[in-house]
Amino acid sequence: MMKTITIDPVLINTEKVLRSVQNQNQDYLSIDLNKEISIINIVNELILQGIYLEASDIHIEPIENYIRIRYRIDGVLIEMYRLPIKFLPPLTSRIKLIAEMDIAEKRLPQDGRIQIIFDNKKTDLRVSSLPTIAGEKIVLRILAQENRITNLEGLGLSELQLNKFKNLLKFPNGMLLVTGPTGSGKTTTLYASLTQLKTKTQNIVTIEDPVEYVLNEINQVQINQKAKLDFARGLKSILRQDPDIIMIGEIRDKETAEIAVRAATTGHLVLTTLHTNDAVSSLTRLVEMGIDNFFVASAAIGVVAQRLVRKICPHCKFTYEPNLGSREQILISKYMNNDSRPLKLSMGKGCSFCNYTGYKGRIIILEILQVNDAIRTGLLKNLDTHELKKIAIQNQMVSLKMDGLDKVLQGITTLEEITRITYDGEDLGV
Repeated sequence: MMKTITIDPVLINTEKVLRSVQNQNQDYLSIDLNKEISIINIVNELILQGIYLEASDIHIEPIENYIRIRYRIDGVLIEMYRLPIKFLPPLTSRIKLIAEMDIAEKRLPQDGRIQIIFDNKKTDLRVSSLPTIAGEKIVLRILAQENRITNLEGLGLSELQLNKFKNLLKFPNGMLLVTGPTGSGKTTTLYASLTQLKTKTQNIVTIEDPVEYVLNEINQVQINQKAKLDFARGLKSILRQDPDIIMIGEIRDKETAEIAVRAATTGHLVLTTLHTNDAVSSLTRLVEMGIDNFFVASAAIGVVAQRLVRKICPHCKFTYEPNLGSREQILISKYMNNDSRPLKLSMGKGCSFCNYTGYKGRIIILEILQVNDAIRTGLLKNLDTHELKKIAIQNQMVSLKMDGLDKVLQGITTLEEITRITYDGEDLGV
């Protein structure tokens, strides 16, 4: 059980947050330490501002003679505070105390959890400490219950993408992989998928490290390294629990991969994640982990590769026509197949609503690979990732870059943002 902290709204000046965010002339925000604000209130304010700003993470970092406070907002770290270094010991001690971590242990990394109740709303925090040469660094991952996506429709997919995704979930057995870097929304996609699949006649079991959100009427198991409960051991036990659908938080090793593939080929629907650059690479990654090509081809039914890109702020958005011969014009005209219509793009000027970034919120871009006979044949022939991707595109797979460019043309995001998120060593193209 995690510790629950209730914060009295009367003690928090949320207007201060709003005024600070709206002040474009400040390089970072400041806390008035002359008012003898208690450490408890400083920690509360740091957390509540993270929730208010819809940050995913709060970084508390010792930097020589000061503490740097940064918030990850829409996937980008932004420095917000600088505090005197003397506040580091009481600040880290307070956070570790409420996260039920060992306050005395400063030499080893630790993990903990906190539940915040503010204004009758619950927010879970995952806490991680790391000993650095300058002192303990703390990161708090914010898991806001109110903002989480609970169904596939909430992911922001196009109608075509949504139908493709739902078709993959109709398979009674097989393996569906979701891939992407840390922070790309993989767990959210898996949870939305489980909600889609949940019925009174299905036994759904998950094994996660850690459980991020509690899902009603779904059996969730959390990894416990101290008790020697890892993914492989947990999966073996789950298979003795008469499951219909199994969700594995991540495939990290050969043993877990072998058990997952075996489950997928013996009548179970398995949903899991990997860390690869694109959809096709997930299939070859399993082969590289030591799984025979035949079993990968037999088990896999589909792969969803995804990223989160920032959306243009609706409050300061404007439309423009890129200059003839500019990089924007050349790349997107190629994508439009020399369409004669005038090319119009959008971007944000920056305003108080978006903290002068020009972006507010994020949207998913993805590629959905349906593993058909052509892909299976390619796997059995041991074709490399490049050749398999060519086959996938020939079979109507829309790549991450193509999906991103489509959202650029719709005025949802910018070419700069798509380039930043999908860059793989080659210039953006189709």
